[in-house]
Formats: sequence, C-alpha cells, structure tokens
Amino acid sequence: MLYRKVNMQALVVNGLTPYYWTSKGTAEVDFVYLAKDGQIVPVEVKSDQHVRAKSLHKFCTTYAITRAIRISARNFGTEGGIISLPLYAVFCLAEGKAW
Repeated sequence: MLYRKVNMQALVVNGLTPYYWTSKGTAEVDFVYLAKDGQIVPVEVKSDQHVRAKSLHKFCTTYAITRAIRISARNFGTEGGIISLPLYAVFCLAEGKAW
C-alpha cells in the first residue's frame, strides 16, 4: 500500500492524472493514465520481485493496450510487452523516458 501511495504522488507531481480501474471486482489495475501521445497506459505497482500481473494482462487484452508498465523491485526491462521500472524510477513516466 505504501508503494502505491508513493508512486501515485510521483505521478501527480510529474503532471500525470492517475485513475484506478477494476472489472466488476475480479481484476484491478493500480493506475491508468493518459500519456502525452494520447495512449492509455496501465501501471501496476508491486513491492517485491514477484510480479504476477494477471489484472494488468486482462486490462491490456480487454482494451487492446500496447504499452503497459510495471513498477517493482526489479530492474529496468521488458517482459511480455510490459515495461518494467524499478521503484525508484517512477519519475521516468512523466517524461516518457520509460520507452
């Protein structure tokens, strides 16, 4: 919960408006925001290196999303179409440096 609050604050400070998404209580994505290029970007925050993201995958499949971001204890990288950012690097989202 703490990591989500810290990351939400970082998004807001960097000029992004984060929203929350849920699908009738079965899946949830921590944040969804509108990128500067007009694309909707879902963001999942995990506090550890175990990063199963079933809800994030469901959101991307349901809405044909091509860019998704996972913030976690892992290092920078991509995996299955998801961009991974370390917890300390959320500032990269506002400037589009994450992709």
